[in-house]
Amino acid sequence: MSRYAEISRKTKETDIQAVFSVDGSGKADIDTGIGFFDHMLDGFTRHGLFDLRLKCRGDLNVDSHHSIEDCGIVLGRAIKEAVGDKAGIKRYGYFILPMDETLVMCAIDLSGRPYFVFDAEFEAEKCGEMDTQMVKEFFYAVSYAAEMNLHMKVLYGANDHHKAEALFKCFAKALDMATQKDERITGVLSTKGTI
Repeated sequence: MSRYAEISRKTKETDIQAVFSVDGSGKADIDTGIGFFDHMLDGFTRHGLFDLRLKCRGDLNVDSHHSIEDCGIVLGRAIKEAVGDKAGIKRYGYFILPMDETLVMCAIDLSGRPYFVFDAEFEAEKCGEMDTQMVKEFFYAVSYAAEMNLHMKVLYGANDHHKAEALFKCFAKALDMATQKDERITGVLSTKGTI
């Protein structure tokens, strides 16, 4: 049975609908009104082998902040709901991903305890119409809404497009690992008996 979630969130700033499947094949249908952000979410979906349909109508006449942050909240909630009770999953995931001159690292614990560490710097203010500051804000929103421990670091790199894209793809690979089932695990992988 496919693990998926349908999430809707509407505020005075954004109107977002998302359908997310953990056990997908990389199908993406993304429309946020921010081309570069759509490109990042498409890479996340395809490289994590998830399925994601996400539509966002936001106050882009202000800037990209509300749309990107709120999409992070919605995706985080969708991840949490789709994973469910976490029985049988590996819980931990990690990846080191190269993209040309850039190398990034991501580590995840689906612990039920949100924590976020981000170590990356960008030279430009924007990639396309997406503020580079919003890369951090997006992943912060995802980590807290999903109640995951998320660590991300650009080990080295020069091109901002490569840094951002590598972070999204690396997150996808680490999340794919963390959500995979392992037949050796009975219940949840915790000495507490719950996560």
